[in-house]
Amino acid sequence: MISYTSAVVIHVTIALDATPLTISAGGVRRYTLELARALAENYPDDQYWLLSDQAFTLPERRPGNLHRGTAPSGAAERRWWMWGLDREMARLGVQLFHGTDFAVPYLRRRATVMTVHDLSPWLGRDQGAERVRRRTPVLLRLGLASMVVTPTEAIRRAVVERFRLTADRVVAVPLAAGEEFRPVARTAAGTPYFLFVGALEPRKNIARLVEAWREVRGLMETDLTQVDLVLAGRARANFTALPEEPGLRVLGEVADADLPALYSNAVACVYPSLYEGFGLPALEAMQCGAVVIASRDPAIQEVTGDAAVHVDARDTRALVEAMLAVARKPASFAALGEKAIDRASLFSWARTARLTREVYDQAGRIFRG
Repeated sequence: MISYTSAVVIHVTIALDATPLTISAGGVRRYTLELARALAENYPDDQYWLLSDQAFTLPERRPGNLHRGTAPSGAAERRWWMWGLDREMARLGVQLFHGTDFAVPYLRRRATVMTVHDLSPWLGRDQGAERVRRRTPVLLRLGLASMVVTPTEAIRRAVVERFRLTADRVVAVPLAAGEEFRPVARTAAGTPYFLFVGALEPRKNIARLVEAWREVRGLMETDLTQVDLVLAGRARANFTALPEEPGLRVLGEVADADLPALYSNAVACVYPSLYEGFGLPALEAMQCGAVVIASRDPAIQEVTGDAAVHVDARDTRALVEAMLAVARKPASFAALGEKAIDRASLFSWARTARLTREVYDQAGRIFRG
């Protein structure tokens, strides 16, 4: 049983879904990794287990109370969400499960928390989201998630409305940029560049970004100046590959250790996404002191505040004008870079862990009835 003192859970064994760690990159992977590590660091009396029916690598830097569970072996255990996960949690004495990516177990035998990152599975036709699109609404309708976490208030409101949930059972808990994202001394070498970081997929508005950059590049050439566009991120299956052209650099996945220098040396980090749950690359860029040009998506605006240049994601002309202004007069935007660092300092994984741990406490109380 979960122990309570003044309605606060203490000495708890908690499991987190580690399935996002089975892929090499992405915002959900970053969220799961950083949250698990921060929870273990900030709550040393708890025991935290990362569980998945697929192979994954544990974080290199992790506290002693963050562990990996056993992969399923028998036929019943391989039916992970129905039997295998529950049996593993029973073996470990887990009292609360956190589904870090739209899912919780089908059996309600302990307190559960589900993270709903955004509503993108229900707004597009991405075949990779079919299971989430079909399963998550059923789990929520049946009340199998004691509490729901979203990354922003914008998504919290949308989730409450779409799934008709009780508002006090959905809590917005912001993410953060990792400690490694810090300003790096600029280098004068190489051609100036705009930077996009994130998954390459249609809702990131990459085609419009490339179109705007082409126009900016042409206008800059009349000033006898060149400016490239660098795209860093994994291409999704629904992304149409871009043809090669001068000045366009498609890097693919970039190691976390290399991102701070990329952010710090960019003319600006451009993030014109049509829809976001949080917009973590924008915050990472801000923490590195980069000028950020972002869309007016509600979640992105909630995160970046007045420390970024915001444009209509569907207005190519506005995007061109913003990029051109920063490229031609970078000194005029130096103060915005400083403001970005101040804004980013409001977010930390320690705070994310504390707010998430409070949600765990609330989920425990609800489960006990």
